[in-house]
Amino acid sequence: MTRRDLLPDGPRERRMGRRSVLGLLGAVRVAADGVPVAAATTGTDGSARAVGTGGPSRSGPIPAALRPGGQFDRLVAELAVDGTFSGTVLLVHRDRPVLARSYGMADRQRAVPNRSDTVFCLGSITKVFTAVAVAQLAQQGRIAYTATLGTYLDGFPADIAGSVTVHQLLTHTSGMGDYLQRPGFFDEAFTWTSAEQVMDGTLEFIRKAPLDFVPGTKGQYSNSGYHVLGAIVAKVSGRSYYDYIRDHVFRPAGMTASDFHTKPQWRDDPRIAHPYTAQNQPAGQRVDAIDGSFFYVGSPAGNAFSSAPDLVRFKRALLGHELLDPIHTELTLSPKVPRAPVPAGPGVPAQFPFDSYATTTALINGRWAVGHSGAAPGVDTDIDWFPDLDWTAVTLSNYDPPGPGAGPGLGATARALITGQ
Repeated sequence: MTRRDLLPDGPRERRMGRRSVLGLLGAVRVAADGVPVAAATTGTDGSARAVGTGGPSRSGPIPAALRPGGQFDRLVAELAVDGTFSGTVLLVHRDRPVLARSYGMADRQRAVPNRSDTVFCLGSITKVFTAVAVAQLAQQGRIAYTATLGTYLDGFPADIAGSVTVHQLLTHTSGMGDYLQRPGFFDEAFTWTSAEQVMDGTLEFIRKAPLDFVPGTKGQYSNSGYHVLGAIVAKVSGRSYYDYIRDHVFRPAGMTASDFHTKPQWRDDPRIAHPYTAQNQPAGQRVDAIDGSFFYVGSPAGNAFSSAPDLVRFKRALLGHELLDPIHTELTLSPKVPRAPVPAGPGVPAQFPFDSYATTTALINGRWAVGHSGAAPGVDTDIDWFPDLDWTAVTLSNYDPPGPGAGPGLGATARALITGQ
């Protein structure tokens, strides 16, 4: 089994100039301090609202393709029968469940099936929680998006401490790469047996790594950047990163099934789905990836745990301004940095994505789709919401993401069907 890309979303490379980074090609106004101001869109009723935050909308009737027995429901069932999907899907329209399905086994050894309330490893969806924590502290005036890394953390080389900003860390434009690729990281990480060792040990590897490019000159997906953001949250708040997220994100959002579980808890708790991977296995075989692929506990960059209903609660709390005030909700979710467009494929329309301070915010079929995904051995997760249409789609799987040539995943299919209305 390979030990690469154990957190979601492999490296993504996007070349751009500084004006593109901060100006978003005109899509986002830039304030005097250089931080993008939340973009607004107009609702179907003529009211203005920020991209990603919801608000007044007049979505039409539920399409047949999204109803029970429709195209999406049939696809989920077919993938489960084929042995390529195991997990839970949940589609919600106007805060009412439209489709809820669970297939496969959460724990094969103990014959525990996946259910609607099964808890899954989220992979990089965790980054959204980290970004919300940063925004909460920014709202309190304790973190500035334009401040440099050295304002909050010591131990970094002077050129990095004085040049990388919080804005760049959030938007994957900092030049920091992926600590998972650092020589010796896995050998040391598999010896850690506490949350403190995970946070401090990972940060030490990041401190020793050079930047991949001059901050702000292009984009590259960065697990390292989000781990640093979690360390900033801990330093500024005076709490451990894990306790901060529990008390200031999970608890106020009503996410009672969500937490950062340790490897022993993951292995033993029947509520939590085990990750089953086919990587480096004979065709048709899968093995439990907990011990071979994952560390003692997750990090600010990935591998928190949650259920599909809890993720819907999180989205509702975030857009309902229970986690942030309206201005900081808009600032966090509005598009900041353009990525390369994704061309249309069979059954999937073209996408025009941007990085926000927490999510990917994409134009699909002229509609906004806002969310994040996660991928690792035995982990394939998506949460998306559609502010123009008042839909939420959650897909949580304890199988690997579809391989090359396997066609679009369930998350991509849901986005295509919802935005195609």
